[in-house]
Order: sequence, then C-alpha cells, then structure tokens
Amino acid sequence: MSSVCPACGVAVVPGYVRCPKCHAGLSLGARMKRTAVDPGGTAVEPKGFPISAVIVALGVAAAIIVVFGLRRGDRATLAAPSPLSPAIEATNPNPPPRAQKPAAAQAASPPSEAAAPDLAAASTDLEDTLRRQRLWGRVVITGQRIDVRSGSCADPAMRPLIDGKKPLLRGAGLTKLRCLEQSGAVVFERDL
Repeated sequence: MSSVCPACGVAVVPGYVRCPKCHAGLSLGARMKRTAVDPGGTAVEPKGFPISAVIVALGVAAAIIVVFGLRRGDRATLAAPSPLSPAIEATNPNPPPRAQKPAAAQAASPPSEAAAPDLAAASTDLEDTLRRQRLWGRVVITGQRIDVRSGSCADPAMRPLIDGKKPLLRGAGLTKLRCLEQSGAVVFERDL
C-alpha cells in the first residue's frame, strides 16, 4: 500500500522518510490518505505525436524519389541516338553519293586518307561485335596495329570472333592485332 506526499501529491512507497520528488518530510504516524485516482508509478510527462520526425521522414522520401526520377530521365536522354552518330550513318541504306575525284588526284592522295574512314568503321564494328557477344572491350588503333583492351581476352570465344573480323581489319590497312588485359598485360598478339 502506498502513501501520498502531503506537499506534492506523488505516490510514495512505504519506508521513505522524505518524498523522492520534493523532499518534504512524510509523517510516520499519520494515517495514509487514500485517493480515488490511481497514483501511478511514473513522474514523466506524457508527450504528443512526434510531428517533426514524420516531416523529416517525408522529406527524405521525397528527395529519394526526385533523385531516382532525374536519373531515369538522364538515361532516356543518353539512350536516344544523336543524329550525328556514326552507327546511324553506317546503317543508312541510302548513303549520299560521293564526289568523284579525277584519276590524277586519286593517285596523288596518300593511302592513309582513304583508309581513315575504314579504320573508324572497322574499330566501331569490332567494338559492337564484342559488345553483342558480351566480351566487352575497347579498341584503339595505333598505326597499323589494333589493340583490343578487354578482361575477356582469355575467353575461348574471343579468337574465333577476331578471326571472323580479319577481312574487315585487313581491308582497313591493319596488319597486327593485340589483345590486352585491363592491367595492360598482352594475352595474345597475331598478324592479320
């Protein structure tokens, strides 16, 4: 049975000489005062609904939605092919007619000018084929050598793929092919 402090009205367990809250002296011989209200056992004030926590959570959720929404829009922009893309020009079924050079001008021009568009087409075609076969690689042309930098150089599917592209690469004026790991180590080198 608990008693009530006469000064502050807090329920006090029997055995205390002073009130734990207000430190008022409790009478030992006085009769206990009974109340109709259950005195309870806590001195903490009841708190309301945490509105600030809900607002912060909603703000974080809105920021996440905005960030991922903008990323999706960027992907759509990047995925749309540009009108000057070389892949689109290469697949155009009706290319514009080229101006014919006189025979004397053709003989005087160095072969590197004629091979330059073929080099770009050959490297683009090889990169596209690697991507379709999921062998992911980058192609760099250095002089008459083509370097393929890929983590899949040791893959068994790499050599037959390159053998299938030999005529295109030779037609572009390339004579050697090297396959390099991402670290730069040469896995294999072959003549075209």
